[in-house]
Amino acid sequence: MRQVLDDPMDAGAELKAELERRRRALAEVEEALRQWEASAADTPQREDSDFSTVSGREIRPVYTPLDRQAFDYTRDLGMPGEYPFTRGPYATMYRTRLWTKRLFSGFATAEETNERYKFLLARGQTGLSVAFDFPTLMGYDSDDPLCEGEVGKCGVAISSLADMETLFDGIPLDKVSVSMTINGPAIMLYCFLLVAAEKQGVGSDQVRGTIQNDILKEYMAQHAWIFPPRPALKVITDIFEWSSSHAPLFNTISISGYHIREAGATAVQELAYTLKNGFTYVEEGIRRGLDVDEFAPRLSFFWDVHNDFFEEVAKFRAGRRIWARHMKEIYGAQRPESWRLRTHAQTAGVTLTAQQPHNNIVRVAYQALAAVLGGTQSLHTNAMDETLALPTEAAVRIALRTQQILAFETGIPNTIDPLAGSYFVETLTDEMERDAEAIFSEIDELGGVVEGIENGYFQARIASAASRFQKEVETGRQTIVGVNEFLEDDEAEIEILRIDESAGESQRERLAKLRDERDQAAVDASLEKLGAAASNDQNLMPPMLDAVRAYATLGEIRSTLVNVYGRFKEPVAF
Repeated sequence: MRQVLDDPMDAGAELKAELERRRRALAEVEEALRQWEASAADTPQREDSDFSTVSGREIRPVYTPLDRQAFDYTRDLGMPGEYPFTRGPYATMYRTRLWTKRLFSGFATAEETNERYKFLLARGQTGLSVAFDFPTLMGYDSDDPLCEGEVGKCGVAISSLADMETLFDGIPLDKVSVSMTINGPAIMLYCFLLVAAEKQGVGSDQVRGTIQNDILKEYMAQHAWIFPPRPALKVITDIFEWSSSHAPLFNTISISGYHIREAGATAVQELAYTLKNGFTYVEEGIRRGLDVDEFAPRLSFFWDVHNDFFEEVAKFRAGRRIWARHMKEIYGAQRPESWRLRTHAQTAGVTLTAQQPHNNIVRVAYQALAAVLGGTQSLHTNAMDETLALPTEAAVRIALRTQQILAFETGIPNTIDPLAGSYFVETLTDEMERDAEAIFSEIDELGGVVEGIENGYFQARIASAASRFQKEVETGRQTIVGVNEFLEDDEAEIEILRIDESAGESQRERLAKLRDERDQAAVDASLEKLGAAASNDQNLMPPMLDAVRAYATLGEIRSTLVNVYGRFKEPVAF
C-alpha cells in the first residue's frame, strides 16, 4: 500500500495527477465509444425488438464507465449486510443460509391441504405458504349463501379455529415457518394461527412466519378488502403494537408489490407504490406512539419477479437502498435491523400462458434466477399449470426442483451479489431509484397514499400501464412465445387439478357441527367485547384472540367489525 505523503504540496500534486489520469481514461472511453457507435451505425438492427424492458424503459446498446462517473462504492453499494444494503440484507447471504423455498399451496378443505403440506415438507420444502379460497379472502364463512360454488376452488377454506387446527395437524408451528396470503381479514386469520399454535403448546413468542396483511395494495390492485382504508390501517397498527411484545419472531406484514405488478403495473410503479405503502405503515406505527425500532425490523416485503431479467435484479437492489436511506434519514431508525429490507419473491403468475404450458417451466426458472441474483430471502416458484387451475402434485414437484437445482447445481449462491459493478445493472439500479423517488413526490403532492386511493390515482395509473402492455402484445411489439409468436396448431393437453363441490358440502357440515357443539353464550359475549373494543378505539388483538378461542367464526368476527367500521366502496377512476 502506498505510504501517505508527509508533504501537503506533494499530496496535492498526487491528487491532481490522479484526477488527470481518471479524466484521460474517461476521455479514452468516450472516444472509443464514439468510434464504436460510428462503426456500428450502418449495421441494421433486428426488426423483432424495440430494445426496451417489459416496462417500456429504453435500453442503450452498451454501457460503459461513462454511465457511472458519479459512482461512489461506499455510498451506492457498500458491503453485503451493511448500509445501504444494495448488495444484500445479510453479510454472508446464501453462503450461510439459502433462501427459504416456499410453494403457495391450498385447495379444497383443510384436511386435503394438510396432506399436500406434508407431501411438500417431505420433499424438501422449508416453509409453507397458505393460499386461501375467495370466501376466506373476503372474510365470509363457507356456508354463507354468497359463497356458493366458490368454496375451496382457488385455495383452502378456513372459517374457524377448528379449520386452522386441522390445516396444521401434525405440523409443528414452532419449527415450520408459515406465510399466509391474507389481507382484508388478516387479523382474524393471524389470531386463528396463534391460537392453533397455542393448542399445540407453542407460545406466540415461538411462532415464526409472515402474514401479508397489506391492505393498501388491496385498494390499489387486488380488491380483497373489507373496511375503508383508515380503520383498516388502525387494525394493522393494532397487530404491530401487540406483536412487538407478544410475537417477536413473526413478520406482521409483508408489504406486497406482487399484486400491484400482477394487475399491470410497471417495475418502477411496483417498486415505488410498494415502498410508499411501507413508509405509510411506518408512519402509522410512529403516530400510534410506537418506537420505530421496535416494529420496523419485523416488516418484510414481497416482490413479483417478471420476465425482464436485469430489470428485476435492479428492482431488488434499488428497493433495499431506498428503504435503508428513508428509514435512517427520514424516520430516524437507529438499528440496522430497521434499515434492512428483507423480501419474499414469487415468480410472475401473470406471465404464465395457457398456450404451450410447458414453456412456463422455462419462464419460472429464469425468473427464479433473477430473484436469487437480486438477493431474495424467500422464493415461491409457480407451477406450470397455475394459469389453468390449482397445481397438480407433479407440477408442484417440478416447481420445487427448479429451486433445488438453482440452489445446489448452478454455483449461483457461492458468491454474494455477483452482478455488482456491472455498468448496466448499476445504471439500471440508479435509474429505478431515481424514478421511484419522483413517484414518491407525486404521491406526496396528492396528500399521501390514502388520499391517492380514495381519489383513484393508483387504480388509474396501474390500469393505464396494463393497457399499454396489452396493446404491445396485440400489435406484436411484445413477443410472448406460444401466444403471438411460435404458435403450434396441435398443442398437447396437460392434466389439471379439478376441485368439485364436495369441499363446499364438507365445510357446511363442519360449520353446522361446530355451531352445535360450541358454547354459544361464550361466543356471543366474546363478540360483544370485540365490538366494544372497536367502538372505543382499543387494540383488537386481545378480544379477538378470546373470540377465536371461543370458536367464533370468520364471518361472525367480520360482521361484528363491519357494524363498527363500515365497508369500502371503490371510487370510479375511469
